[in-house]
Amino acid sequence: MKTPIKVIIFYISAVLILVSSALFITKWEYAPYLFAFGSAGVASYLLSTPYTGTNFRVKRLRRFEIISAVLLVVTSYFMFKHRTEWIMTLSIAAFLLLYSSIVVSIEEKKEK
Repeated sequence: MKTPIKVIIFYISAVLILVSSALFITKWEYAPYLFAFGSAGVASYLLSTPYTGTNFRVKRLRRFEIISAVLLVVTSYFMFKHRTEWIMTLSIAAFLLLYSSIVVSIEEKKEK
C-alpha cells in the first residue's frame, strides 16, 4: 500500500511544527521560518481534504480542523512578530486538532 505524497507532506510538516516550537523557545532565529513552512503544510493538507459524508458531527469536526489550520498560520505570524500570543493560539489549535482526530476516529468506527 503506497502512502500518498499529501500524507507524507503532512507528517513532515507536523514534525517541523513540533521541532520549531521547541527551538523558538531557545531563541533560535530561524525557528519562525520552520514553523511557517510546517504550518503551511498542515494547513494545505487540512484545507485540501474535504469531507463528503453526511454525518453532521464529522462535518462540525472538520470545521474545527479548518479553524486549527487558520490558528497555526496566525501562530506563525505571532512568532515572526515576537509576541507571546503564539503560545495561546498554538495551544488552542493543538487542542482542537487532538479532539477532532479522536472523535472522528470514534465516529468512523460507529459508521462501520
